[in-house]
Amino acid sequence: VRWMMYWIVFALFMATETFTDLLISWFPFYYEIKMAFVIWLLSPYTRGASLLYRKFVHPTLSRKEKEIDTYIIQARERGYETMVRFGKRGLNMAATAAVQAATKSQGVLAGRLRSFSMQDLRSIPDET
Repeated sequence: VRWMMYWIVFALFMATETFTDLLISWFPFYYEIKMAFVIWLLSPYTRGASLLYRKFVHPTLSRKEKEIDTYIIQARERGYETMVRFGKRGLNMAATAAVQAATKSQGVLAGRLRSFSMQDLRSIPDET
C-alpha cells in the first residue's frame, strides 16, 4: 500500500512537473528543492507520499468516484466501438487489396499464357 501511494503521488508530481519546469525553473534552487521533495516523498522516515495521498489524493478520488467510474465505462464502450470500426475498416482494406492483387495476377497470368505458342501449350502435361 505504501508503494502504491508513493507511485500515485509521484505520477501526479511528474505530470505537474512538466508545466512547472516551464514556468518556474528560473527560480533559484528550483532543482535542489525538487530533488529534496522527491527524497521527502520516498523517505520511510518522513512518509511524505503517504501524507500527501491521505490528505489530498484519497479524499479527491473518493469524492469523484462515481464520475471516474462513469468515464471508465464510457471509455470502455468507445474503445470497443472504435476497435470494431477499425477492425471492419482493416478487413475491408485487406479484402480490397486481395481482390486487386488477384485481378492483377490474373491479368499477368493471362498475358503470360498468350505469349506461349500452341506448341508450348501442348507440351504442358495434362493433370487429369
